[in-house]
Amino acid sequence: MQSARLILDPPAPGAWNMAVDESLLRTAAEGAHVTLRIYRWQSPTLSLGYFQHYAQRLQHAASRHCPVVRRVTGGGAIVHDQEVTYSLTAPVAHRTRQPPLHWYQLVHAAWVATLGRLGALAEICPRLHADPETVFLCFQRRAAGDVLLGGWKIAGSAQRRHRAALLQHGSLLLGQSSAAPELPGISQLANFDPDAAAWVDDWVLEIGNRLGVVWETATLTNQQLDVATKFAEERFANPKWTLRR
Repeated sequence: MQSARLILDPPAPGAWNMAVDESLLRTAAEGAHVTLRIYRWQSPTLSLGYFQHYAQRLQHAASRHCPVVRRVTGGGAIVHDQEVTYSLTAPVAHRTRQPPLHWYQLVHAAWVATLGRLGALAEICPRLHADPETVFLCFQRRAAGDVLLGGWKIAGSAQRRHRAALLQHGSLLLGQSSAAPELPGISQLANFDPDAAAWVDDWVLEIGNRLGVVWETATLTNQQLDVATKFAEERFANPKWTLRR
């Protein structure tokens, strides 16, 4: 099996989390390797989809106190709080290259398999629902390939391509957040506490098996740190980016 990089990051502000994902995307083609990054958020943070209007956030009272960051990927807003977030980056010329839908299916099927072993019978959403773009929160929308538990969306992903590299990132909703009380997570929908279960390691191994890679724990290179710092300052922490729509 080919080796791939696994980065396990501590909680960080929204601008930094998005900047690191962008850095991994920009440098993926140069390193010619797959990188899986798993991370959390320093405080409950609202991320807007690339095409969402900033003014929409005023319609959602529960998250008004949250800091805001704008993603480079589309879709609805996400309250990043009681969740696990991941990003998967790779050069498009990598031997695991597949159509975009395959990446969704691979990662989400790994979630379904892992949760199933813990007794949570999640399933893949079979079809696109005609949810209007005015629906503010991503987890209130349904798209083919999303992960559902008890009819509720608990996981979703989005993609962006830059030149010869691909980024896919997404979230698994572990529990209900006070900043998004309308959304139940696994804690409310299943009979186990996802934070207490050693399921993340199992999920990482499941993805590796499906990709045909062996994970090697890694950290950002000096180049990736420099690129992330630049994007954090010039884009994701910049009000001009956040308020651009």
